[in-house]
Formats: sequence, C-alpha cells, structure tokens
Amino acid sequence: MDFIPKKVFFTKGVGRATEQLTSFEYALRDAGISPFNLVSVSSILAPKAEIIPKVEGLKLLNSGQVVFTVLSRCAANEPNRLIAASIGCAIPADKEIYGYLSEHHAFGQTEEKAGEYAEDLAATMLASSLGVPFDSNTAWDEREQQFKMSGKFVKTMNITQSAVCDKEGNWTSVVAAAVLIL
Repeated sequence: MDFIPKKVFFTKGVGRATEQLTSFEYALRDAGISPFNLVSVSSILAPKAEIIPKVEGLKLLNSGQVVFTVLSRCAANEPNRLIAASIGCAIPADKEIYGYLSEHHAFGQTEEKAGEYAEDLAATMLASSLGVPFDSNTAWDEREQQFKMSGKFVKTMNITQSAVCDKEGNWTSVVAAAVLIL
C-alpha cells in the first residue's frame, strides 16, 4: 500500500473539562477530528500533496479510520495561564520535492507569536534541506523575505490555537493539526 499522503488539511480546537483527557477529547471535537484513530507522524509535507479545506478533508474520512497527523497539543490547569498549539508549514516551489510541517506547543505565547514561531521552524527546516543560506539569528520577517526571494519557496503558513486556562482550575487543552489523507 502507498502511504504517501495526496491531500492535507489543517484544523485547530480548544476544550475545557475537569479532567485533562476529557479536555483533550473536547479540543479534538472542536477541531473536528475526534472520531478518528490519530497517529502522530513527523514533519514531512509529501511532494505534490494538495492542501484542501477542512470541510472537504473531513468528507474523505470515516469514523474509526486510522488517520496520520502532525499534531501539536498543549494543556494546563493553572488558572489564567496562556497556552498555544501550532503547526507551521513551508511549501517548496518545486512540487516534486517535499516540504516541512512543524509542531510547536507553548506556555505564555500569544496565538500570533506561537504561529510565527511554528512557521519559522518549518521554513528553517525547508531552507536547510534546500541549501538556502540563512542566519538563524535574523528576525523571522527578514528570513521569510530571504527564503521567498530565493525562488525555492512558494509559501509559508501556520494554524494556531491559543486559549487562556479556565479560571476555576479546570483543564484547558488546545490542539492544532495537519491531517494527512492517503
């Protein structure tokens, strides 16, 4: 069987409950991926993989199906704690080569900062695999321009979910996922 994903969609969710596992389940429900048996995989975006809308991707899956994902999750029960989960994506210009997906989970980062960081991680991994020179100490905005100007990148993006933890000390979970469809 060919295990190379042909399509991918991105999703995110948040859940709150008295138990950590339940809050995670609720976050998966919010993301629309709770009816599947999720298998976490590493960070490669398959060559030629088509990015599709979540609603279209969910129609291609069946309840109970084993589904490969790049999954980021974060949970806490500390009142008012800021948590985030993010997936970054870097897509090469040449559709015949693979891209990168990155997962980032953080405490105290805003949705914007966590998203930028995950996007930066994916772009840096792709740049290093393509031999694009970069200075990791340079600000992301500068590196993003440098990567795109190299002609080897088409696009970078992220999907990020952040939340402020429940004020009563209940568990809050956030998830972000790239769902791979074979």
